[in-house]
Amino acid sequence: MAEIKPLSFLREFRDFAMKGNVLDMAIGVVIGAAFGKIVSSLVADIITPLMGLLCGGVDFKHLGITLVEKTADKDAVVLTYGVFLQTIFDFVIIAFAIFLSKRGKG
Repeated sequence: MAEIKPLSFLREFRDFAMKGNVLDMAIGVVIGAAFGKIVSSLVADIITPLMGLLCGGVDFKHLGITLVEKTADKDAVVLTYGVFLQTIFDFVIIAFAIFLSKRGKG
């Protein structure tokens, strides 16, 4: 078995990490995370309240079904489908933005 020299190993790793496509991917991940936060805020702070207003003042974040009531020693078990709906809105908006960006390139 070949002996691994620490300096050559570190040099090889540095060369790999500094390749253009690895850096591009890292930049893409960081920008994607920031874009996801922007879209989540757009949905949570603008779109969902407007949809709630149009639906008679419903706050989607608080929509849920209580499966088990709260007792003195146990918390309630709640199926929070409003949060799930908000996550679906996030996904649809992100998917639509990606679709538009890909559509413009082709």
